[in-house]
Amino acid sequence: MGHLEKGREIEIDEQKWVYDSSFDHRGKTPLRSSTGAWKASLFIIAIEFAERLSYFGIATSLIIYLTKVIHQDVKTSAKAANQWTGVTTLMPLVGGILADSYLGRFPTVLLSSIIYLMGLILLTMSSMVPSLKPCAGHGECLQTRKIHEIVFFIAIYMISVGTGGHKPSLESFGADQFDDDHPGERKKKMSFFNWWNAALCAGLLLGVTLIVYVQDHAGWGQADIILTVAMAVSVMIFIIGRPFYRYRKPGSPLKPMLQVCVASFYKRKLPYPSSPNELHEVPKSEKVQQRLLCHTESFKFLDKAAITEEQLLGDKKQQDPWRLSTVTRVEEMKLLLNMIPIWLTSLPFGLCVAQSTTFFIKQGVLMNRKITHDYTLPPATIYGLAACGMILTVAVYDRIIVPLLRRTTGSERGISILKRIGIGMTFSITTMIISAIVEKKRLTVAKSDPLHGSTTMSVFWLAPQFMTIGIADGFALVGLQEYFYDQVPDSMRSLGIALYLSVIGAGNFLSSFLISIVDQVTIKVSGKSWFAKDLNGSRLDYFYLLLAAITATNLCVYVFVASRYSYKTVQKKTAAVAANNCSKDDGHGARA
Repeated sequence: MGHLEKGREIEIDEQKWVYDSSFDHRGKTPLRSSTGAWKASLFIIAIEFAERLSYFGIATSLIIYLTKVIHQDVKTSAKAANQWTGVTTLMPLVGGILADSYLGRFPTVLLSSIIYLMGLILLTMSSMVPSLKPCAGHGECLQTRKIHEIVFFIAIYMISVGTGGHKPSLESFGADQFDDDHPGERKKKMSFFNWWNAALCAGLLLGVTLIVYVQDHAGWGQADIILTVAMAVSVMIFIIGRPFYRYRKPGSPLKPMLQVCVASFYKRKLPYPSSPNELHEVPKSEKVQQRLLCHTESFKFLDKAAITEEQLLGDKKQQDPWRLSTVTRVEEMKLLLNMIPIWLTSLPFGLCVAQSTTFFIKQGVLMNRKITHDYTLPPATIYGLAACGMILTVAVYDRIIVPLLRRTTGSERGISILKRIGIGMTFSITTMIISAIVEKKRLTVAKSDPLHGSTTMSVFWLAPQFMTIGIADGFALVGLQEYFYDQVPDSMRSLGIALYLSVIGAGNFLSSFLISIVDQVTIKVSGKSWFAKDLNGSRLDYFYLLLAAITATNLCVYVFVASRYSYKTVQKKTAAVAANNCSKDDGHGARA
């Protein structure tokens, strides 16, 4: 009876306070009712909205700016745009390490937002300050001044650096506001990733409509001013939310992984124990401030790091982390190794996504964009359909599909993370096939009317491919975010979000590399490149079909890898009996 009463007291206490190793702005244990969850996340989502507004206002028009203002040809501008996007989405790997190991997530977001803001200010100056403008006069500009190019590229790469700290830290900081051990907050966290992306898409949508409209009708400098003001206001909002946040101390997440490798190598010749229960784990008295992981059978050679050496019992060396690791540390290392094949098989999806901000938009430039007699749709605005597709998918998925699947399957998540990613990959294949069909049609129209080209063909022929890539993002991108946040060790969550972003970054670099390879091969084989100086002389339809074939082949590999994947399995402490047990659910332990 006394145990039950004590269990109830612990349960009531955990309802009032948050015991997940986080702390409030005063460094104390957070009070659940006044910190975290949606009350804190709304401040965080606000700055994400402004950052995505700025990013997509720049990214979707970058290829247009490079061709129209800096006068690069199509192939060079596509490669330059892909490289910038690649750097922007790979920089978070650096930012993630800084946030997790040294600075902490809140300071990293604040510092990187300031760098981002400085980049936007410099970008505004490159278009507004007379000595930095593309041309000295107001007439036709055929040659861009070198000083403008230098300042412009410094500005956009400062934005890349800012994004590098902003993206991984902000999203993981937002997810940190929800307690994994609290059933209500755990469900809210699953919705957080969906609505995070809805806000992201809202910023994107405004970026490719309002900002692109201002770029097209008022000027690039005026649009940059709007972006700079929006970012400055959002930074202030983020700071105002400081009392409501839950914080976590930074540590060195990579050092324990290295210790596991060293310890397992040192004890490689020791025999395995007869039972996993004999492996070393944190004593019960120390289990309060960390989530412990259950033992799994994969990568068994690493288990030797947790074997207790009998001859060293009672010796100080026995407690040396370079000689003895806990089961949790070993399992964290296994999680990272398990992620490698998932990351690699996600890259072709990033390759498909890269086309939506380069060649898709360039196709729109050569089509009929007139909506009314007085209004012509800016080329980048058509990208808004991708955002609409993603917002619609996320809303339907979160409000209809998941509740329905929860009732029918009894699973808290509804559908496993890796299945969700696989569905998105399938839609990306469909996107490339649709894109090839539409481009074939556009080339036929252009060939039949050399005088007008494809300007007689409505830009809304591109709507299906933009909508489909948006649906693919709603499944795969959101799934990748959740996967890389949820399945990394708890101390590496900023780095986990960086790994998700690196899928898109590496996809952009792969796109640039593939363009170069295909360009050289097609010239050697047929004497004519698939990428001519203008799109009407190119064969993007063939390129899209090549991407569809690559992604379809990769999907087969992904299904094989995902079917063998073992999710993170956390030991759950029951308040009534204060015992630890390993229970597998679709959030952590279900099979894909």
